[in-house]
Amino acid sequence: MTVFTLVPRRSWHTAAGAVVAGLMSGACGAGLIALINTALNRPTLSRMFLLVTFAGLVGLKVTLNAVSRLLLNSFTQRTLSDLSRRLSRALLATPLRQLEQIGIPHILATLTDDTAALVWAAQNVPLLAMNAALLIGCAVYLSWLSWRIFLSVTLVAALGALGFRSLIGRAYTRFEQARETRDVLFQHFRALTEGMKELKLHAARRQAFLSERIDSATRAFSRDSVAGLSYHILALMWAQILFYGLLGALLFKAFVGHKTADETLTGYLFATIYMMNTVWGVVDGWPLFAQARIALNRVYSLGLSLAQYDIERHKTVPSETRRAWERLDFDGVTFRYPPDVEGHAFTLGPLHLTLRRGQLVFIAGGNGSGKSTLAKVITGLYNPEEGKIRLDGLPLEEMNREWYCQHFSAIFSDFYLFDSLLGLDAPELDARAHRYLVELELDAKVRIADGVLSTTALSQGQRKRLALVTAFLEDRPIYVFDEWAADQDPHYREVFYKRLLPELKVRGKTVLVISHDERYYHLGDRILRLDFGKLVEDLSVQSNVDVAALPETSMN
Repeated sequence: MTVFTLVPRRSWHTAAGAVVAGLMSGACGAGLIALINTALNRPTLSRMFLLVTFAGLVGLKVTLNAVSRLLLNSFTQRTLSDLSRRLSRALLATPLRQLEQIGIPHILATLTDDTAALVWAAQNVPLLAMNAALLIGCAVYLSWLSWRIFLSVTLVAALGALGFRSLIGRAYTRFEQARETRDVLFQHFRALTEGMKELKLHAARRQAFLSERIDSATRAFSRDSVAGLSYHILALMWAQILFYGLLGALLFKAFVGHKTADETLTGYLFATIYMMNTVWGVVDGWPLFAQARIALNRVYSLGLSLAQYDIERHKTVPSETRRAWERLDFDGVTFRYPPDVEGHAFTLGPLHLTLRRGQLVFIAGGNGSGKSTLAKVITGLYNPEEGKIRLDGLPLEEMNREWYCQHFSAIFSDFYLFDSLLGLDAPELDARAHRYLVELELDAKVRIADGVLSTTALSQGQRKRLALVTAFLEDRPIYVFDEWAADQDPHYREVFYKRLLPELKVRGKTVLVISHDERYYHLGDRILRLDFGKLVEDLSVQSNVDVAALPETSMN
């Protein structure tokens, strides 16, 4: 894969325009060299002709350079926005378990540092074309002046390029090591923000965190970055020595005989001096392409092939969630985590289970028994490695996973609370949301206007109640609550178990509740008990609510 594969298709016209303008500008630059050399060595030519030609080439070069840069700016901004969108979509199209294995710090570094590196490299493609055009034009002109001298110059440049490549290779290695350290830094920064309270309360831990985590990682990053830049500077020095040596050789006629025409000699000198800035531009721009190459490898190391997203986009997904469902079957469903450092691998299942519409099911078990994993398998976030999940006989497959997931509304123990009612556009949304705020006693703390929450800076228990408002507004057929009541006081626990859950059940919703509150188990229809990933008990409970033949109703 190359940086060019990440350029959006709709940006190619803009990029092509910038490249063409750059090529023409470079050609005009080469033409100016030839014109200046001709004017100096052929005094018999018409001064007016030379003046008009000079003015025309200068005007054309300046104009083409401006056009190239304007197109380049448009190309850069479009590429940046498009690449960010494509990476975000690819992330959302990637299985949750794969993202968890990759890790949040790696993903954040890719979305920030790597994206910027790729865009800046893409921005320099037209500039590279402009410089290439200038160098090619000068090479053609020099070979026309004297192919013997040109061969000698080319041989010296080729030998110099070998030394340059060796130094640049070392610089690339150190840049790659620095990029690896960026992931570690993001991980430490995340620990810094999420563990702020603990660090402030424990001075020894705070000092150890700064010295053993932050300081060591920043020193490693600085060391590798400086080393990479040092090798790059050495390569630049080598190129400068090579060019000035070449200039001196031409000036003192090391490559030419004493009978060489003055026009040829001055042409080579002018071209060499003029090409120096161009070559320096190419050399100085190398780190951008080197870092882009590293960034590109990091993007694809995530397994986030942008071509894969194109496949995801063409999946067949029904426009509306199917509501009239009756049963959800798990036939030998098994999910495994990779082995830990001691070689132990946790396995959920095999599960043989049937859930029906209108059931209130409690999921019990000790810590580490697999309750949260079961919730992610049921909702389709984790792919079972063995067995089949069937909704009314229709097997869950990759092509209908999106449709399947739309049947669920869940509040996990590590839930995220958005600051607006994204994706919800039901009639009178604000009014309905306000009624739920009143019911959950949040109306004094939170207001909703045009679907936007006035604040999410609440206690954990209040945030969970606010998440419940969003879940109710989603009005999905199946609800999953993972330890929702764990952060609630006794009053709200009573409200949740004795009022809210029965109301969902009466509306025909299937509700799965992961809970340790055994005193409320009698309110459900079934109790599923897990132990080390195995379903050890499926107990039916005498229900207090008759939900037989209840129709699906909208939540108001």
